[in-house]
Amino acid sequence: MTLNIQDWPPRWIRVFALFIFIIIWQIAAFFTESEILPGPFQVLQNLLSHIREGELLSDLIVTLFRVVVSFILAMALGVALGVVMGRNKNWDAALDGVLILALNLPALVTIILCYLWFGLGEFAAILAVSINKFPIVVVNMREGARAVNQDLLQVSKAFRLDWCSNIFKVYLPQLYPYLLASARSGLALVWKIVLVVELLGRSNGVGFKLGIFFQFFDITSILAYSLAFIAIVMAIEYLLIAPLDRRLMEWRS
Repeated sequence: MTLNIQDWPPRWIRVFALFIFIIIWQIAAFFTESEILPGPFQVLQNLLSHIREGELLSDLIVTLFRVVVSFILAMALGVALGVVMGRNKNWDAALDGVLILALNLPALVTIILCYLWFGLGEFAAILAVSINKFPIVVVNMREGARAVNQDLLQVSKAFRLDWCSNIFKVYLPQLYPYLLASARSGLALVWKIVLVVELLGRSNGVGFKLGIFFQFFDITSILAYSLAFIAIVMAIEYLLIAPLDRRLMEWRS
C-alpha cells in the first residue's frame, strides 16, 4: 500500500506539513543543544508559562487592537481611493506619482516621522501602520476598478437597476477578488509593522515585549510570543477571511 499524499484532503496535507516542520525543528534543536535554538516543547512550556502569568494575553489584546484599527483604516481609505483612481484617469494621473512615492517610502522612515511629528502615542502608532499599508490597497483596488467589465454595467443600465442594486450586485462582485487579496496581504503586513511600531515607541504590546526579550537574549520567549500572535493571525485567516472568500465568490460557480 503506497502513501499518496495527492489524494489527501487539503486540511490533512496542512497538518502533515506542520507535523514534519515540528519534527525537523526538534531534531535541529536536539543537535544544536544550545539556547540559540530551543525545541518546540520548550517553547510551548514557555508559552503556557506566560499565559498563566497573564502578561501574554494582555499584550496580545493590545497589539491585536492596533492591528484591527490600522487594518480597517487602511482598507477603508485604500479601497475608496483605489476605485476613484481606477475609474477616473485625471485622478489617476494626478495621484500616481504620490502613490509611487508612498509605495517606496521605507516603513521605518514612516514610523520615525510619525513619532517625531505626533509624539509617542497611539495616534502616531496607528497612523504609521495605516500609511504603510494604505498604498498597497490603493494599487490592488485601482487594478480591480480598471478590470471591471463595462458590458455588465451597460446591461445593468439597460435593465434600469437602481443605484444600490447596481453597486452591490454588478460592480462590487467584480472587485471581490482584489478586495480579498488586499485584505490577505494587508493582514500579513499590518501585524508585522505593528510589532516594529511597538518596539520603537510604545510601552506595551507584543513588539515591546520582544524588545525586552532581545535585550536579555531570551530566544525562547521571543519564539513563544511570536508563535502566539502568528496563531491568532492564522485563526483570523482560516475562520474569517477564508469562509468570507468562499461566500463572496459563490457567484462565479
